[in-house]
Amino acid sequence: MGKGSGKEIKWLEAVEEQDYPAAESYLGLIYGPEKVGGIIAALRAAEVGKFKAKDIFRASGLSLLGVSNYHVEKDIRKISKGTALSPLLLVREEQNGLVVIADGYHRLCAVYEFDEDAWIPCKIV
Repeated sequence: MGKGSGKEIKWLEAVEEQDYPAAESYLGLIYGPEKVGGIIAALRAAEVGKFKAKDIFRASGLSLLGVSNYHVEKDIRKISKGTALSPLLLVREEQNGLVVIADGYHRLCAVYEFDEDAWIPCKIV
């Protein structure tokens, strides 16, 4: 495994329903309930686009979690088995010039382990 593995990363066409409450919970730490409700509604309505793994990391300002993280390890196993992953949910925080990963941080870290240039399906608002 690792960079340059040549492993194809498979993606679901739509975001899994369970990802929206997870995003809502995380965003509730950053924003008030009214704003979170609006963001989740906008994410549900948004089309899926694609961004490179390395660009999402740069825009988020977050650190890469290692393969020793349980959730990253779990997603790496999914990639290895050919299990399709759910697209990421992203929020543009224009005030700070960053992208908030509302859901999918562990998936992003797992994908980056395989290929930092991989295109990742996302919904972004």
